[in-house]
Amino acid sequence: MDLPIDHFRLLGVSPTTDGTTVLRTLQQRLDRAPDQGFTLDTLQARADLLQASADLLSDEERRQAYERELTSIAASANGAIAALEIPPSKEVAGLLLLLEAGQAQEAFEAASRGLQPPQAPALGSSREADLSLLAGLACHGAAAECREQRRYEASARLLQQGLQLLQRMGQQPEQRRRLEHDLQTLLPYRVLDLISRDLSAQTPRQEGIALLERLVQQRGGLEGDNDPDFPASEFQPFFKQIRQFLTVQEQVDLFNRWADAGSATADFLASFALTAAGFVQRKPERILAALQRLQSGGQGGMELVMACQQLLLGQVEEAQALFDAGAEGDPDLQAWAERQGDEPLAALCAHCRDWLSTEVLPGFRDIEAEADLDAWFADRDVQAYIDQQDRIHGRQRSAAAGPDLGAGWPDLSLMPSLGESIPSDLTGATAAEGSDSAEDIGVDDEDEDDLWDGPAWSWPRLELPAISLPKLAWPELSLPQLPLPSLEAWPRWALPAGAAVVVAAGLGGWLLLRPRSEQVKPLPVQPLEKPAPSAAPPVVVSALPLTAADPSDAQLQTLLEAWLKAKAALLAGQTPAQPLDAIARPLPVERLQEQLRANAAAGARDSVNASITGLRSLERSPRRIAVEATLTYSDRRTDANGSLISQTPSTTLRNVYVFARDGEAWRLAAFRPSP
Repeated sequence: MDLPIDHFRLLGVSPTTDGTTVLRTLQQRLDRAPDQGFTLDTLQARADLLQASADLLSDEERRQAYERELTSIAASANGAIAALEIPPSKEVAGLLLLLEAGQAQEAFEAASRGLQPPQAPALGSSREADLSLLAGLACHGAAAECREQRRYEASARLLQQGLQLLQRMGQQPEQRRRLEHDLQTLLPYRVLDLISRDLSAQTPRQEGIALLERLVQQRGGLEGDNDPDFPASEFQPFFKQIRQFLTVQEQVDLFNRWADAGSATADFLASFALTAAGFVQRKPERILAALQRLQSGGQGGMELVMACQQLLLGQVEEAQALFDAGAEGDPDLQAWAERQGDEPLAALCAHCRDWLSTEVLPGFRDIEAEADLDAWFADRDVQAYIDQQDRIHGRQRSAAAGPDLGAGWPDLSLMPSLGESIPSDLTGATAAEGSDSAEDIGVDDEDEDDLWDGPAWSWPRLELPAISLPKLAWPELSLPQLPLPSLEAWPRWALPAGAAVVVAAGLGGWLLLRPRSEQVKPLPVQPLEKPAPSAAPPVVVSALPLTAADPSDAQLQTLLEAWLKAKAALLAGQTPAQPLDAIARPLPVERLQEQLRANAAAGARDSVNASITGLRSLERSPRRIAVEATLTYSDRRTDANGSLISQTPSTTLRNVYVFARDGEAWRLAAFRPSP
């Protein structure tokens, strides 16, 4: 075979080396034979080749003739290179010297060819063992060279080829493990290589995203630390840097998948990505989805973040309440807020603008936008969305935390599709198809899954797991910090004197003075007719279960009050006065039990006060009755020590309740917020 190397490089000397140095180098090479496990025949052949090169270079006459030959080859126009002719018996030794000379890739390619039919050595022969060992060593060296040149995908391909070759030969298990380890440690570099390519290179980028998911899965998630070769102290900086190469939609899709698999950190990052997408695309629906992600995740200390999201959704009162809650107990933040001016929205708007510009909008490959709140609230789509929600919910959305009533966030059936599902236990109600009448709720169809009576969300205190991620020499990118930046950073984005008042006036003017839906007015309770003096005594409302064929509104109100009291008792950790199966169908009971299990896991307890101030029938049939009830509602959520977690102040709500007749008894089947 022709070995692509000359005598100088094979021996490891320069063309100017004298004969004495040549002989000294020969002795050093012979004394330092490779110890990786080659057979004695291969090591002897290696020594013979080194001796032959030294003999030629130490003979002045032969050396001069050889140098003239090298000069002639280099001057030729046909691209010829110098090579040494090696007899077949010394082929493995020649490839070993080629590897020692730093030509690992050429050695690997030649060894691979030597192991292929028809020139493949006999099974179990010493030549097969030496060639397999040489292929593994050369593959490792060639992959390392590509890695040093930042050709990560080329390095991975070489390692994969080497693994396939050794697996096919059934040789060198130690070399296979080494190549597998090299391939594994190369994974983050491959991710960077592929994801950083141009957005038009869709196939490599998708492969890079798939590798990123595999990397995170191997670690046990963003919060995991199952990879000893990629410890958490190195993974976090890597992950911060890799985000800048992902588009906002790529991040939304990735973080949503990881959050659905149970990652609290991904839930947080998905909320930020949805907020960025919604703000840039002028889609409040995506910001609502971001808000609901935080609420469902139950992360502690998220009040300031949710205050910004509520402000962008036009929920001024809720946003201000969250901002005040986030500033509670933080005198520095309170003092900063006071310096923004007397306008109530000044501090909130200033904080939201900086939060968008420093924590949310950076870090996406396809976003270059300013945190312009004026442009956001001036957008016609944003205004139309906020006005629509005002009309639907009468500015009562803050009561969605009420675990008894199911008062909800905006009806999702009225919104454009977001491209990602929103759990029904966060919406407060399942959107009905078509009309909102009791007919469409579908009690007669016994499709109780469409009758949402699930537990309402709250904000339990849960610490977000810290993700600690390598110190690779790639550009730094700021990842949103938890909690928000320390107060030493506030002065850098504080508004100039008077500016906060101007911003708040500009935004707050439209938010606070725009037309609103008419406030909910309590419905009068239908009074029972007073009997004439000569009439018989009034009929006493029958005890539960309610079996009247055509129950009155007063009887239905008694049944509904029994449900509310039983539910409140269970949520408070008490025993209800009435058995649930006599009051409600299995679906609402099961969903109440789910909420009780969630409370038990969180160590929380709800104290609920709900009273009916009005009730009227909407529709009646022999098997189904729909009523609309007006209620006064408030609650308090506490932890195991009795400390307050959250509360809903007294407010007026209006819900639609559907009762179904099972046999002779009427029971609650479903309820939802009144349209």
